[in-house]
Amino acid sequence: MSDHQDTTAEGVSYAAAGVDIEAGDRAVELFAPLAKRATRPEVRGNLGGFAGLFELGKYKNPILAAGSDGVGTKLVIAQMMDKHDTIGIDLVAMCVDDLVVTGAEPLFLQDYIAIGKVVPEHVAEIVSGIAEGCIQAGCALLGGETAEHPGVMEPNHYDVSATAVGVVEADELLGPDRVRAGDVLIGMASSGLHSNGYSLARHVLLEMAGLSLDGHIEELGRTLGEELLEPTRIYSKDCLALIAECEVHTFCHVTGGGLAGNLERVIPEGLVAEMSRGTWTPGQIFRTIASLGKVPREEMEKTFNMGVGMVAVVAEKDRDRALAMLTARHIDCWELGTVRNGETGEARVILNGEHPGY
Repeated sequence: MSDHQDTTAEGVSYAAAGVDIEAGDRAVELFAPLAKRATRPEVRGNLGGFAGLFELGKYKNPILAAGSDGVGTKLVIAQMMDKHDTIGIDLVAMCVDDLVVTGAEPLFLQDYIAIGKVVPEHVAEIVSGIAEGCIQAGCALLGGETAEHPGVMEPNHYDVSATAVGVVEADELLGPDRVRAGDVLIGMASSGLHSNGYSLARHVLLEMAGLSLDGHIEELGRTLGEELLEPTRIYSKDCLALIAECEVHTFCHVTGGGLAGNLERVIPEGLVAEMSRGTWTPGQIFRTIASLGKVPREEMEKTFNMGVGMVAVVAEKDRDRALAMLTARHIDCWELGTVRNGETGEARVILNGEHPGY
């Protein structure tokens, strides 16, 4: 944790201004063992240095991929429930699963926590989730920053962000240029809302419907709070395993903008990704939001992932192998549709039909 000490007024302490250096030091003591669990052999130096060090040695022609993100207003749910040990998993997922779309292996992540008042145990909870996310992703937690912002943020409020860096060999870089007519779109199920659409979800569920976070929802099989804090699924290791065994042309990480909006980013001009809603049923949380808020399908589909967290675009010859591999890795997956040649003026992404049981 760092900040600049104000010494302009004699006798005024930093603590009196609202910044507790000792609490910050205590937080570091608590989360240091957690961070050490999330490492890789390439890490050099120790936690607490001015910069994180990572050795990049085994690659022939490496391209670095980097991405920064946060978790949006899902933080509000964590703060309302005073439960902070899973939000870090969401943070890692939002960063590393963007990297793997390019075929890059996540190497390390650095986090930033801005908080109104440092409560060491709360900071340690947040970092424990970040460390767990890094372990799930196979990357190192290389360092970070905790900044106390008294007078700017409420004492119990905080925000988190992170930057992740990965690497891919130049000749293995994935992207729209590899996509071909005849490719198959394979959907991978999300674990729930992930980390997008929470402003709409909170408006419908908490404000319009007046539901309680600690209230048990029979259709969900748990409390609303537990459902809304379900961590974002991290797909990076599964995607990298797929790349190693199948001809993968690209991936699509389904975040803000929904399935169609994100898939458009990886489908080149002249081609069309055509999918059928009949191939999957969105989870109950999506149905609950749509029903209670009378949210139109178009709005739902551009706001939420609707049960699809990641899409693999693979060569047709490897369709069955890819499905079998993901299933063996305990990923719920299915064929969403295919890529075909498009006609003049045709949308690059088309969703047909209706969801069964929705």
